[in-house]
Amino acid sequence: MLLSTLYIVGITAEAMTGALAAGKQKMDWFGVMLVASATAIGGGTVRDILLGHYPLGWVENPQFLVITCVAGVVTTGLAKWVVKLKGLFIRLDALGLIVFSIIGTKVAMSMGLHPFICMVSALVTGAFGGLLRDLICRQTPLVLHKELYASIALAASGLYLTLLELGLTDIVATSATLVVGYLLRMAAVRFKWCLPSFHFESEEPLH
Repeated sequence: MLLSTLYIVGITAEAMTGALAAGKQKMDWFGVMLVASATAIGGGTVRDILLGHYPLGWVENPQFLVITCVAGVVTTGLAKWVVKLKGLFIRLDALGLIVFSIIGTKVAMSMGLHPFICMVSALVTGAFGGLLRDLICRQTPLVLHKELYASIALAASGLYLTLLELGLTDIVATSATLVVGYLLRMAAVRFKWCLPSFHFESEEPLH
């Protein structure tokens, strides 16, 4: 119940940030709903397709698609307020990332997949929505060069699996992962933690 509630909060917040990205590209309402939905539930969709997990999450629960579309359209009228609440949305995004990561892990676990694949499932669920948003909006994907994001999805999944392996109940493992993962993501934002970047320039053509 806790995870389901937080999931709805997470996809709503993600949809609204996706709508803002669409607005910066001057998209019409269809474009806004498309980008909002891709941002919020795109990661789970890519995960389900890769793992062969059907029906897709939003097909089985169409209310999720309705929520993201409505959130996107509502944002067109509240954009200025949403921008002013940037700090709140950063926190909701951090919480959503951990929620998506746990759900992605659970989906792979329910299919009996290897723990490493469960962690990859968490990564895809947590990070690919933002990746799709940026690709649709023709921007360099933020998850590839900003503060720790995708790697935190992996870490959260690893922590969740470890706690379960140690014999903790699911609710305890979920709660602990939510708290630790959220604090880790917020620390990454606060202190601008990021992975080493690779910068290469060459005037010689590659053959």
